[in-house]
Amino acid sequence: MQKYKTVVIGTGPSGLTSAIYLARANLNPLVIEGLQPGGQLTTTTEIENFPGFPDGIMGPELMDNMRKQAERFGAEFMNGWVDAVDFSQRPFKITVEGTGTIEADSVIISTGASARYLGIPGEQDNIGRGVSTCATCDGFFFRGKKLIVIGGGDSAMEEASFLTRFATEVTVVNRREELRASKIMQDRARENEKVSWALNRKPLEVVAGDTGLKGLKVFNNETGQEELLEADGVFVAIGHTPNTTFLQGHVELDGHGYVVVSPGTTETNIDGVFACGDVQDTKYRQAITAAGSGCQAAMDCEKYLEGSIVHDWSETLDR
Repeated sequence: MQKYKTVVIGTGPSGLTSAIYLARANLNPLVIEGLQPGGQLTTTTEIENFPGFPDGIMGPELMDNMRKQAERFGAEFMNGWVDAVDFSQRPFKITVEGTGTIEADSVIISTGASARYLGIPGEQDNIGRGVSTCATCDGFFFRGKKLIVIGGGDSAMEEASFLTRFATEVTVVNRREELRASKIMQDRARENEKVSWALNRKPLEVVAGDTGLKGLKVFNNETGQEELLEADGVFVAIGHTPNTTFLQGHVELDGHGYVVVSPGTTETNIDGVFACGDVQDTKYRQAITAAGSGCQAAMDCEKYLEGSIVHDWSETLDR
């Protein structure tokens, strides 16, 4: 059974930043990549809000550069899916599907959160080509365009309001007449003259042509008819799901499945286990904040390892 001083579960900006810092501290981290090495940014086209790239950078390129940087300092990478962990005692045990079980003195969880999708035709085919799950990331590219936001919660209201900075019109589509969003968020969106409403409509298909998106086909629950809502972009804002299924019962999770960390740190309720990035961030969910928390996790982990070194006196006594 292989043993490591520290293991990073998951990549993306947080995991790779952790790996860079840990490797530079000569801790030789093992980074376990999941089914989507590099995380959500590998499905993103151009990124213009990550500092240091005045002309922007493609998401896959940014993640590849961060991976190479971690490798340069000695990080080791393993491709696989973690399907079980045991944090009940040190060394911790991590079971990787198809590989077996490895041991670690410390663990950094950076498995991220996955945007929820509708699962309708045309949605996945047009991600990065008019379909997005992040207004902050992609709103700038839709200046002067007509947009649709799908969802009825606070996130959808926030996305719709934000997108009016760029779009000529933003239509909120929700399958029910009632919205789940808080009153203050609803009021803010309803008071915005650029926001229009297509409620009680069920999304059926993202429709695209040779030159780009045409709009969203919906079923009008009131009339019983299908409609095409014309738009240049569709933002899906129905929430995120943290990738923490394998952690249930092993670390503290909140009511939505996010890892709970001590305020101002990346420490979980288990000494030696840390969490960074979107897996513990319910508010910001940006590449730069994920990278920052990855730095924090590495520094918290390094401090933990330094403080937990125990001299083995048995070897001396046996002499």
